[in-house]
Amino acid sequence: MDLAVGGSRVFAATGGRPFDAGQPVVVFIHGAGMDHTVWALQTRYFAHHGRSVLALDLPGHGRSSGALLQSIAAMASWIIQVLDEGRVQAAALVGHSMGALIALEVAAAAPTRVRSLALLGVAEHMPVHPDLQTAANGNRRLGPELVSSWGHGPSGHLGGNPAPGLWMMGGSLQVLERAPAGALATDLAACNAYEGALAAATRMACPTLLLLGALDRMTPAARAQPLAAAMKLARTVILPAAGHMLMSERPDAVIDALREVI
Repeated sequence: MDLAVGGSRVFAATGGRPFDAGQPVVVFIHGAGMDHTVWALQTRYFAHHGRSVLALDLPGHGRSSGALLQSIAAMASWIIQVLDEGRVQAAALVGHSMGALIALEVAAAAPTRVRSLALLGVAEHMPVHPDLQTAANGNRRLGPELVSSWGHGPSGHLGGNPAPGLWMMGGSLQVLERAPAGALATDLAACNAYEGALAAATRMACPTLLLLGALDRMTPAARAQPLAAAMKLARTVILPAAGHMLMSERPDAVIDALREVI
């Protein structure tokens, strides 16, 4: 599905079914350097189980045009513009990593537009390792390699995907490598600079799920505890044997957890 925001094309996957703003809407927001395809299994499930789905490509990512956005606040404002363009009064927001920060900022800035939140791989602060930022700044292959390696738990490194023939690390590496030059670096810098997560959490009034990986090395589960404590209606689920890339490492468990909030 194509929309237009600020004169630029916005692409959103709809999970294989036509989008209907009259149904409960779920907006999926990807992480740094990625695109809508990271949500392939989740979007298809919910599109076929009573939800209308928009899995967005952020500007300059995937099949969306437009300039890369430089801050989490700017990305949140863009999400609100997408809701306006799609004539969506209120939606459940599901964000992974950087996308979780964006969803959190949207809910704080426009609480009437968000009926519930699911924050995957989130932390109060998301500092970026200098070696990763340097590699991304130089558009070196090492950047995607580090994200893919650090982002997966042991099962992602050794295999174990329930779908035969799929390679989790290789899949995420391909997504990151096909991103336009500068996308990963810009997104990582935005995550590193963002300091508003805790303040946003204190303003939350909607049901919120924090879905975390027990073996996450990029956003360790313990770093989400201040956010959960600051929220009035938060519930935390920690998935065993999962790293940062929850959607591919534990796809069924992610769907089961999301069903409770979106």
